[in-house]
Amino acid sequence: MAGTFAQLHVQVVFAVYQRQKLIHPSWQEELNKYISGIIKNKGQKPIIVNGLPDHIHVFFGMKPNCCVSDLTRDIKNNSSNFINDYKLPNRKFAWQSGFGAFSYSASEIDQVYKYIQNQQLHHQKASFREEYVELLNQHRVEFEERYLFN
Repeated sequence: MAGTFAQLHVQVVFAVYQRQKLIHPSWQEELNKYISGIIKNKGQKPIIVNGLPDHIHVFFGMKPNCCVSDLTRDIKNNSSNFINDYKLPNRKFAWQSGFGAFSYSASEIDQVYKYIQNQQLHHQKASFREEYVELLNQHRVEFEERYLFN
């Protein structure tokens, strides 16, 4: 009997609109859980969600019937609605358009998990922009710097 077999792990990174620092630590964990729930409800496997006030990292296992851009669109849309419905920041919340998506092998899962888990420590040494450019370069993604966050 023929079957489809796949092992896909993706980290998606996206920023708050205009990289504003709107994600407050008092509700960050609730947001992380909400995003994990979106991923699970879409039939995918959340691994870890974490970030800082101006951006977020989402790491998940993906089935081959899933499209990264569709799932990311749903995560961003549903989570921004959640944030705005509960009036978590004192102004309208939105994610910046676009995102970075990076794939990993099974042997890298623990390393990526720890990296995302330790975002607060990592950003004591590097800004979000530096981190994002580093991820793009590590994964050999071509980009023009002037379009990174527009």
